Amino acid sequence: MHCVQLPFHMSLNTQLSNGLAALNLQVKAEQRQALIRYLELIQKWNRSFNLVANSSDQQLLNKHLLDCLAVTPYVSLNAGQRILDVGSGAGFPGIPWAILYPNTRFVLLDSNGKKTRFLFQTKTELQLANVEVENCRLEHYQSPGQIDIVTCRAFTSLAETLEKARHLMTPGTSLLALKGRYPTAELAALPPDCKALSVTEIQVPGIDGERHLVEIGTSAESVPTIDSTIG
Repeated sequence: MHCVQLPFHMSLNTQLSNGLAALNLQVKAEQRQALIRYLELIQKWNRSFNLVANSSDQQLLNKHLLDCLAVTPYVSLNAGQRILDVGSGAGFPGIPWAILYPNTRFVLLDSNGKKTRFLFQTKTELQLANVEVENCRLEHYQSPGQIDIVTCRAFTSLAETLEKARHLMTPGTSLLALKGRYPTAELAALPPDCKALSVTEIQVPGIDGERHLVEIGTSAESVPTIDSTIG
């Protein structure tokens, strides 16, 4: 896989602009600034809250932010949808997606109180009116409305995620999981009433390793229409 390397000497703003260009994503100036401010907040809070293992500019940009943004052309995030980001941690992918899709609702769920305090502070500072933060375990969370998409990144296995989220999923709900290598064993272990709707290999600027976006449905519905329009 060809990997676009971003030089270390560039400013974070320039590196982000180059990364977005490599992904062919058109992002408004105010959204780009919000993304940068988000990374700055992670670096500030990481000293006390241990949000990510490595909070250097390069690691945050490539390994985390661009990794989450690289999947957006393959995900249908529409106005009015309610997206549940489980094990949100530092906010990946929920916060970046919420910045790019202001008309889509996002619920950031994490059982770690320190991390949800960070998420609430980020929501407040970035004025993300489309974000809710919940300090709760997935299996205990009760949604006041229908969940359209459950998403996770570095959470747990596909089967375990589906088991914990079973009470939230309807035939129209899909699971979107950001994975590294092709998850052959995890796909084989899916419950009988669940099936992989798509497994897409993703190229991320600055990342050499494999990345995949896995979409799981609870029925034999077709793959949703791709919508790469950023609001």
